[in-house]
Amino acid sequence: MMTCYLIRHATDDSTVRGGWSKQGLTAEGKQQAKELANDIFAKRCELGITKIFSSDLPRATETANPIAHALGLSVTKLPQFRETNNGILAGMPNELALEKYPGVFWNTLEWDEAYPGGESPLLFYERIKSAWEVFSDEILKEAQNVALVTHGGVIHAIHSLIRGEAFSNKTPQARIPHATLMPLRYQHGRWAEEDM
Repeated sequence: MMTCYLIRHATDDSTVRGGWSKQGLTAEGKQQAKELANDIFAKRCELGITKIFSSDLPRATETANPIAHALGLSVTKLPQFRETNNGILAGMPNELALEKYPGVFWNTLEWDEAYPGGESPLLFYERIKSAWEVFSDEILKEAQNVALVTHGGVIHAIHSLIRGEAFSNKTPQARIPHATLMPLRYQHGRWAEEDM
């Protein structure tokens, strides 16, 4: 049995559009990341995390770095686990986005309709499905516990995959908490979600 701990990045700036935004964490987010790192360090023997992987977007790496530092590990950046590519809306102030692109939101896109300069829900899901299959195969070969710091949309897609459920941008999703460990355990030939 092995565990992959999924972690959504800590709190970032909610006044701008996320996606491929290069915005980092807020002061609150930096404190969350520090507290999470301290918590993981305190439970390091129980958790047994041997590798840290992260989306390469700043809000993810700024969450991963304190964890890696606490455990004496390095961070391996995986761009394939970025949030949805929202193209020219990435990092755009919400007010400007509402003015320039009224009604353009993740849940208003058709399945094969892309953000301006970005990707569609279909392309996003296919990217994460491929990334997870490759990543899963690689970590299972080593059979050691790892952590993957990524984004809410990515975690929803991974959960859909391991549950065998259809993924849709139109379906309301439960909010993924920031800076929280969400374990996936591999046993009996499959991944399953478990509570901490």
